[in-house]
Amino acid sequence: MTTIKLHNTKTRKKEVFTPLDPENVRMYVCGPTVYDRAHLGNARPVVVFDVLYRLLRHVYGPDHVTYVRNFTDVDDKINARAAESGRSIGEITAETTQWFLDDMGALGALEPNFMPRATQYIPQMVAMIEDLIAKGHAYAAEGHVLFAVDSYKTYGALSGRTVDDMIAGARVEVAPYKRNPMDFVLWKPSNENQPGWDSPWGRGRPGWHIECSAMAYELLGESFDIHGGGNDLMFPHHENEIAQSCCAHPEGGFAQVWMHNEMLQVEGKKMSKSLGNFFTVHDLLEQGVPGEVIRFVFLSTHYRKPMDWTAEKAREAEATLRKWRKLTVDVDSTQVSADALEALSDDLNTAGVISIMHRLAGSGELGSLKATGKSLGLLEDALGGWETVRYVKSGELRVGTNPEVANEIDLLVARRTAAKAEKDFSTADRIRDELQAAGIIMRDGKDGTEWEFGSSVDLSKLEALK
Repeated sequence: MTTIKLHNTKTRKKEVFTPLDPENVRMYVCGPTVYDRAHLGNARPVVVFDVLYRLLRHVYGPDHVTYVRNFTDVDDKINARAAESGRSIGEITAETTQWFLDDMGALGALEPNFMPRATQYIPQMVAMIEDLIAKGHAYAAEGHVLFAVDSYKTYGALSGRTVDDMIAGARVEVAPYKRNPMDFVLWKPSNENQPGWDSPWGRGRPGWHIECSAMAYELLGESFDIHGGGNDLMFPHHENEIAQSCCAHPEGGFAQVWMHNEMLQVEGKKMSKSLGNFFTVHDLLEQGVPGEVIRFVFLSTHYRKPMDWTAEKAREAEATLRKWRKLTVDVDSTQVSADALEALSDDLNTAGVISIMHRLAGSGELGSLKATGKSLGLLEDALGGWETVRYVKSGELRVGTNPEVANEIDLLVARRTAAKAEKDFSTADRIRDELQAAGIIMRDGKDGTEWEFGSSVDLSKLEALK
């Protein structure tokens, strides 16, 4: 069996992955808070852990892997969005949940086995909180229930911080009912305008951290194999999950392996609305960037390194995928390259797999190229079609091109090739110049001329060449 090695945040080293039960390999990944469109950074962990899910299914069998990714559908951000929009919370969360699924599907992400919504597990959260109080790990105060951080002696081990460091570096909510500044909320009261459920502590709603602990326990048990998410969740969310889960179920170990992906930048800068470089996955899809291209750019950087999204990377990814799809259009998948499987099993070295795919394309091993691409969720039939239908921008005008337009350009390129063969270089140069002026990128090679749409296309400039 293939040996998988994964970097475990908990031990700070790469380890051979040994599942608790090879017949049921279990993974939990923190999902979105559904109040708006998923921005590009939200998509990175989805793609990273989708690749891991595919690898686990390949090694252990599709029926022996259980993947859970939750939806947080009760949260103060959702409450605020409802208040400002005048729409119901249920309407907002239903809509944004489907947006998320549609956008992630466009990136080729498989749906997990379970996608629990927090509001479906409120009774389990209440029961877990009651148990923590009974065991002396939590206390009720003024309608709130708080976890007593000092009751869990190894708090901070995941992030490697001391409690004093955490207090100094975190936004700690100061409240008179807290015994310790680091104590965090398990349950809080709700007013008449906020969602709420009856509980022993009055009408209220759960804190964020208890949601994942309760859902993970109900669906995966007291011990499971992998817990994943972005490294921005390491503290406090994952630290708090560990504390409350291990105190509620001391006989279990909660997650054995913790994996965290690094953050995303745009053109070398942190993505933010103030810098004007904040955009959603849906924005890119609407601009005509294929989902497969977005996925390729993500996978070109190792998940534990910061990823920089640039327009140039997207263009290069599109050109590469267009070439590979052309090479494999009538080719059946064979076997995933052994070298690629080894790279993927080495802590998800997706960039290494892509390098191997370039080699396979160059050596003509096209069946293996296609199979290896599919191991990354690339070159799938479901993600195809964009290579013949492309949307580009001409100034502020969005121009849709289609196979008929592509055929016209093919004919023009063929006319140029014929003119060169007849040594009619003035005609060949004129066609080249006009195509380039229209925004068509051409590359002459030993096998002929390849072309693609540039980032700015003006189709009207092709009229004179017809």
